[in-house]
Amino acid sequence: MPSTNNTNDIVHLRAAGTSFVLDARGTGVPSITHWGADLGELNSGQLAALADSRQRALGPSSIDEPFRLSIVPLLAEGWTGLPGLEGRHDQRAAASGADAGGGRVRRPALRTESIEHPEPRVVRVVLVDATGPSGAAVADADAAVVLRLTITFELTAAGVLRSRSQLTNTATETFELSSLATILPLAPVARERLDFSGIWAAERQPQRSAIDYGTWLRESRHGRRGHDDSYLTVAGTPGFGFRHGEVWAMHLGTSGDTRVWLDRSALGVTTVGAAELLAPGEIRLATGDSYETPWAFAAWSDAGLDGLSDRFHAWFRGLPAHPSTPRPLTLNTWEAVYFDHNFEQLAALADAAADAGVERFVLDDGWMKNRTDDKRALGDWTVDEPSWPEGLTPLVDRVTASGMQFGLWVEPEMVSLDSDLAREHPEWILRDDDRPLPKSWRNQFVLDLDNPAAFAHVLDAISALLDSYAISYLKWDMNRDLLGGSVHRHVAATYRLMDELRERYPHVEIESCASGGARVDAGVLERVQRVWPSDTNDAHDRFSIMRWTNLLVPFEYLGSHVGSSPAHTSGRSLSLGFRLATALMGHSGIEWDLTATTADERAALPVWAAAYRSLRGLIHSGRVVRGELEVTQPIVTGIVADDASGVADAVFWVTCLDTPSDAVPTSRRLPGLDPHREYRISPVDVGAAAATYPGTAPAWWLDGTVVLSGAVLGSVGLQLPILHPDEALVLRVTAV
Repeated sequence: MPSTNNTNDIVHLRAAGTSFVLDARGTGVPSITHWGADLGELNSGQLAALADSRQRALGPSSIDEPFRLSIVPLLAEGWTGLPGLEGRHDQRAAASGADAGGGRVRRPALRTESIEHPEPRVVRVVLVDATGPSGAAVADADAAVVLRLTITFELTAAGVLRSRSQLTNTATETFELSSLATILPLAPVARERLDFSGIWAAERQPQRSAIDYGTWLRESRHGRRGHDDSYLTVAGTPGFGFRHGEVWAMHLGTSGDTRVWLDRSALGVTTVGAAELLAPGEIRLATGDSYETPWAFAAWSDAGLDGLSDRFHAWFRGLPAHPSTPRPLTLNTWEAVYFDHNFEQLAALADAAADAGVERFVLDDGWMKNRTDDKRALGDWTVDEPSWPEGLTPLVDRVTASGMQFGLWVEPEMVSLDSDLAREHPEWILRDDDRPLPKSWRNQFVLDLDNPAAFAHVLDAISALLDSYAISYLKWDMNRDLLGGSVHRHVAATYRLMDELRERYPHVEIESCASGGARVDAGVLERVQRVWPSDTNDAHDRFSIMRWTNLLVPFEYLGSHVGSSPAHTSGRSLSLGFRLATALMGHSGIEWDLTATTADERAALPVWAAAYRSLRGLIHSGRVVRGELEVTQPIVTGIVADDASGVADAVFWVTCLDTPSDAVPTSRRLPGLDPHREYRISPVDVGAAAATYPGTAPAWWLDGTVVLSGAVLGSVGLQLPILHPDEALVLRVTAV
């Protein structure tokens, strides 16, 4: 579509029940008039009336004109929250006559240069910062432009609002950027916050609080998202839940350092913001250079958190890198053998995996030259000859002959000091300029992939493996924080490496792992087909991790493995039925020494594998529906799929993590079904039965099935057997 000038523009983007209205009239910086519920088709007069009606009154002890929050809020507008742009030009003080000890301060002063509509649901705003001969900001169109800022807003078909900015330095002096943010206004009803924290093996733990006056800020300085990542920042009406409440959310799509915040101002404005966290001097733009922010992803819903998931999941499922084939049942060798690699042991494990119904066999850490523990050999991506005298070929052949795909663990971003690579190229280890090495972390260091020679070495080494063996899958690990060097450049180089490998080997899928779940974000998910949400396979802990990770990311991306009992990460012993049922919630797999299983366990696994194959099409394409947060044990999680007449198929997990508070728990509602259709409900055989209190099964359970309407199931619910703590039922619900 053609570009337009900026004199009379009010832009209205609509999609999936969401409206985004941008008031770009005049030469000032545009402001967002509305982001939320669909306003319907509005003509130019109605849009103007809407924008005019949003003009604020003059407040006491404030600027002498109505405050207007722009898309790049700055102090010059009267905004005292976190600004949208911070930075400075070198030599500015000298050019303006200020002395070195202080003096004149110059902040960016922006005006609109143009508004563009390249696509129906996209608007692009071009802003400039101009200066006169004295160095003062001026509005004269003929003044010298020193910065050009292009901001893109896109409202996707799913109703996800994407935004990113590109800043170009057009001055003769270098511009040092401190921060460039996406900042969006929230409705006044947004008074409660939800975000996340966590630790290793317990990622994405929810935390809630009121949105009080002032700035609430979370910063991540790990060089990756971290186990304590804020993940998704949600603001909404007090008490919002999975199925109710009006909510707004933002996620920053980068695997590097981040800042996310909420600002509640006494001006009557609340905003949500996000930006890449930049180190001092990290982004210095010479004349003509540009910096581009990561995409910020935002969504609105009037149907609670499930409504947010609907939007985000639809966006992820439209990505070019989204996995297009059924997700293969995967076995990973890590908790089965750790570093103890030999052909006989792993061949026996592969045979047991094939018998269990596994479709992909992944050889984890320990296969490389001298890699007998975690203290050595990272960076030397060649096969260990003592362990593998014929290379990996015998194992690869054994796996593929059984009808399974073969996958391999790698950690391309890392290097051990005790490695041939570090001895040959110590200068390739990432650090701050002229500083000692960062502290060791898991006995390893980060490789400087921004160095072209180091990048080429790793690309060639991984390519050689993919050329030599029938590898269908790479588990890409990252087992430490950076603690030095440029995070921005490292993330960009890592993305380039992933992109180049995917271009060379489009048949090879990539799983992103970072000490478990320390790198789960939209930036890496534009490149990979799977993420590892956590290193724990403890089903009790995994349930919460999967539930909340799935708030943003659909289940087909989320690896979910059944492990042994007791669990390796927690020491907790859990029943086989609970472990199997919980592992169905995602892209299922096994991380367990199957050669050491009992006869009952070996008999259960093929039944579970068959259930996974039967359900995965539904689990990996349907809409997630969840029981409300305030409901006590057991907890309901469902996935529903539509046909031409409405919801036709569904699967529900009923999970009890603790002793129920009621002696006889009440019926459990099954949300998300069509109230006008009848459904048959039947238990799913996962290979091992859930433990229940004796004599508590209702009559329909003993009969094996019942038919009820969607209205009954959604409003009245279903009586179920009383589960022991740490047990789960899986129900198939099919329209009749």
